[in-house]
Amino acid sequence: MKEKLLPSALMCQNSIFLTTNSKTGMSLEELFLCLNDYETVSCPSVCCHSLKLLHITDNNLQDWTEIRKLGVMFPSLDTLVLANNHLNAIEEPADSLARLFPNLRSISLHKSGLQSWEDIDKLNSFPKLEEVRLLGIPLLQPYTTEERRKLVVARLPSVSKLNGSVVTDGEREDSERFFIRYYVDVPQEEVPFRYHELITKYGKLEPLAEVDLRPQSSAKVEVHFNDQVEEMSIRLDQTVAELKKQLKTLVQLPTSSMLLYYFDHEAPFGPEEMKYSSRALHSFGIRDGDKIFVESKTK
Repeated sequence: MKEKLLPSALMCQNSIFLTTNSKTGMSLEELFLCLNDYETVSCPSVCCHSLKLLHITDNNLQDWTEIRKLGVMFPSLDTLVLANNHLNAIEEPADSLARLFPNLRSISLHKSGLQSWEDIDKLNSFPKLEEVRLLGIPLLQPYTTEERRKLVVARLPSVSKLNGSVVTDGEREDSERFFIRYYVDVPQEEVPFRYHELITKYGKLEPLAEVDLRPQSSAKVEVHFNDQVEEMSIRLDQTVAELKKQLKTLVQLPTSSMLLYYFDHEAPFGPEEMKYSSRALHSFGIRDGDKIFVESKTK
């Protein structure tokens, strides 16, 4: 059987050293180097082509010059988990990233120190990248939850899973359209390159109209009683019983003797009796211009 080299990690003065042991029959595919306060990485003379998954979370790897060595050491790396390190930037040209990590499919930069959208854009340079985790990075802190996800999805067209959630075709289109509208009024010199790519795809989109979906809190209605007509403003969060109290002085009737009818001025049918005292006025759909008819109960 052909002999294979098994790497083993040692820590010396906060640095990762990889040594090779001569063993037969198996190859290392997963390596966990968490919670060791590593600050640097030292490359061995022999690469490990069998390693697919590397967990190196909760260390102190701040410089990209150290992270790039992992690509040299593990050229077949599929999954790289760098969560809870202090990586500040991805300082590497795009073509070099593709050569360093040609097989990388998943990367976790959860709670790293990334502060630039340029670093997010560089993730597109990994030719096989499909899954990214980017929670808790300084760059995204000023944005709302919706903005964070949509702006990242729009910048990473090849990523199919973000922060553990699948990116559907519908979400991607919504995010890309959101991205265009987000940057539509930004000065041209500050617009990201991705904006121009998406303009080619969708065209220049107009901002969405702002629609206030909050329920109306009050309405101006006409109150009809006998031959009198009085225009008044009523609160729609009150009940029918409370409205009767409000009308008591106007119509000079005790609340127990009132019959109220609501008439929608745009509806084709007649007035609706407001017979349930505890019913809220907003449930009738009362709007400005509608009418309230007050009648006295016949004895």
